[in-house]
Amino acid sequence: MPKMKTHKGLKKRVRITASGKVRFNKSFAGHLMSGKSGKRKRGLRKPAFITGKNARKIKAAIGA
Repeated sequence: MPKMKTHKGLKKRVRITASGKVRFNKSFAGHLMSGKSGKRKRGLRKPAFITGKNARKIKAAIGA
């Protein structure tokens, strides 16, 4: 059986922290920011984390 290939598109978008969590940056923060509230823009700056079954699938897809 051949090795699984790394999902390169996903690998560029997420990273695994030292404790094993899946970290990613939020979307909708690239442009058109003037129509968004300050609270929303501050929230978009912070990274978010994926947990549970989705995190396990992501780790398998990027080979972590």
